[in-house]
Amino acid sequence: MAFFSSSTRDLPQSTVVPQHLAVIMDGNGRWAKKRFLPRVAGHVKGVDALRDMVRVCLDRGVRYLTVFAFSSENWRRPQDEVSLLMQLFVKALQQEVERMNRNNVRLRVVGDLSRFDPLLQSLVAEAEAKTATNTALDLTIAANYGGRWDIMQALNRLAAADPARAGTWSEADLEPYLAMNFAPEPDLFIRTGGEERISNFLLWQLAYTEFYFTPTLWPDFDAGELDKAIASYQQRERRFGRTSEQLTDTGNA
Repeated sequence: MAFFSSSTRDLPQSTVVPQHLAVIMDGNGRWAKKRFLPRVAGHVKGVDALRDMVRVCLDRGVRYLTVFAFSSENWRRPQDEVSLLMQLFVKALQQEVERMNRNNVRLRVVGDLSRFDPLLQSLVAEAEAKTATNTALDLTIAANYGGRWDIMQALNRLAAADPARAGTWSEADLEPYLAMNFAPEPDLFIRTGGEERISNFLLWQLAYTEFYFTPTLWPDFDAGELDKAIASYQQRERRFGRTSEQLTDTGNA
């Protein structure tokens, strides 16, 4: 497996279309509440929106899409809502994997899956295996994931693998143990629903990512909304510590 390097050490190539999108899909519950529906109706609609977003990303030439589906903090939600979310996750895996396979989409799930029930863990493993050779788009679902958890589990794994060098480890030593080691760092982070924080999502990986916040609720985030986000990204100057003049001189602006 190839591991991607960090933007704090190397200079990633900037592209017109972001190659890696990271998304917090926020606003499902509020979408339902506005329509006097139960919160679960918003989560169901959110799955539909993700299905559509996968298609749009394929059309736009996005190579990696990483979405925050369930954080390690979401266990604090009411138990009935958590239970319904788990059921929805199972149903989505059962219904969507064939479609992903037909569209050459590779599915991965990152996070601490040990807390999920055996059926869900089994479905995740089957889905990942079935789509493992697909190459058009890497769709990563972050489930029972937290950025701090990711860094700590990577550090613990590194300590177990290379204890003799403790105290001299570098970024390059840690990166292969991070949950997203198979993908380049996100070019563009999108959060829907009006909140403007990253909520413990990809803390290590978002170091040099461009941020885009929108009040649009996730179930309403469609192709037009993604195009707005990409247009905003295209106006950014991604310097990675350099000056504007350096970008002009090297032709990388």
